[in-house]
Amino acid sequence: MENWLILLVLLPGLAALLLLLFRRPAALQAETLMPLVERLGAIQSGVGEQLAQQAREVEAALSAQNQRLAEAQALAAERARLQEVALAERMAQATRAMTESLIEQGRRVNETVAAQNERLNAALTGQSERVARQLTEQFAATQETAKAIGERLAVIDAARGNIEALGAQVTTLSGILSNKQSRGAFGEVQLRRLVEDRLPADGYSWQHTLSNRHRADCLIHLPHPPGPVVVDSKFPLEGWLTQRDSEGRERDLAAKAFASDMRKHVGDIATKYLIPGETAEGALLFVPSEAIYAELHATQAPLVEEAARMGVYIVSPSTLWAVLGTMRALMQDVRIRAEARRIQDEVKRMATEVGRLDTRVAKLKKHFSDMQDDVRMIDITTEKIVRASERMAAVELEEAAGAPPAVSLAEASPASLPRA
Repeated sequence: MENWLILLVLLPGLAALLLLLFRRPAALQAETLMPLVERLGAIQSGVGEQLAQQAREVEAALSAQNQRLAEAQALAAERARLQEVALAERMAQATRAMTESLIEQGRRVNETVAAQNERLNAALTGQSERVARQLTEQFAATQETAKAIGERLAVIDAARGNIEALGAQVTTLSGILSNKQSRGAFGEVQLRRLVEDRLPADGYSWQHTLSNRHRADCLIHLPHPPGPVVVDSKFPLEGWLTQRDSEGRERDLAAKAFASDMRKHVGDIATKYLIPGETAEGALLFVPSEAIYAELHATQAPLVEEAARMGVYIVSPSTLWAVLGTMRALMQDVRIRAEARRIQDEVKRMATEVGRLDTRVAKLKKHFSDMQDDVRMIDITTEKIVRASERMAAVELEEAAGAPPAVSLAEASPASLPRA
């Protein structure tokens, strides 16, 4: 391959030389061409031999490559045959192992089914025994229950007398509720229990007389705003009971009469207990029964809304309980604010005292500073006196030698010395 490259490189040069030779005179061309022709023939002969040698080498390499390829194909065929044999053996082993596993699993399944059958038979036997035992026990319990029922019947006979006595008490209670004064006292007792349980002792008063000489059942002392709140416990129960016990047209008439009584009572509360500047803008009408309160809102909702517009809010024991809780929180907030104002006043007074203390401390610091200046001046004067004394001693030692006269003590006094 290298010879071919050399030949390709030389050919352009030879062509150029031939072109030059053709352009020269004929005699000179013959002399020049002869060596070139001889050299070209030698090169051609060498190139032919090299090409033949390379062809033989390539043929030998191809023969060796074909032999190696044949050997590789034979080796690959042998390996494939061995792998096929090994695969067949592994498949046979896997088949045998799977067969053995299936046989073992079948045996285990049979054993499991047999064990489950045994347990099921044992469980059924035990269950039958328990059912028989439970039936026996239930029969005995039934006999005991029958005996207990007989005893309970005797107790019921004894309790019937108590029920009759309770009926008499209910009749008495009905009489109390039918009487306006007794009913008011009953409602006031309930109201008193709720108020005393939810509010502090100084947060309310009973039978409080207002500035218009009307007496409120309960006055809750709230600060302005909203102001003291009046609670009335005289709910018109007669009209309500009449409406409840009536039927048909009489019930409609009783409902209208009850609504009229209710409006009148709400108007009286608004007129008597809503005093601008003295009481709050709203009052509470206490209904001593949750059932009456619920039915009142269900059947007389317009009446309830009208009362609210007039500033009278109808409450039951549970709603009053919540309202009293809110009022108690408001009272506590007022007390906290009052204490906070007291604390603020004390803080202001303390700040004033702190200012005075700061002024006095500043004066004391100035006094200390002046004292330090005086002490420093005393130190300077003392140092000057010491130096003057030393000079005086030196002068006394030099008097015999005709030195200047000594300085007197008066001349060396602090007043005569220059200040620092």
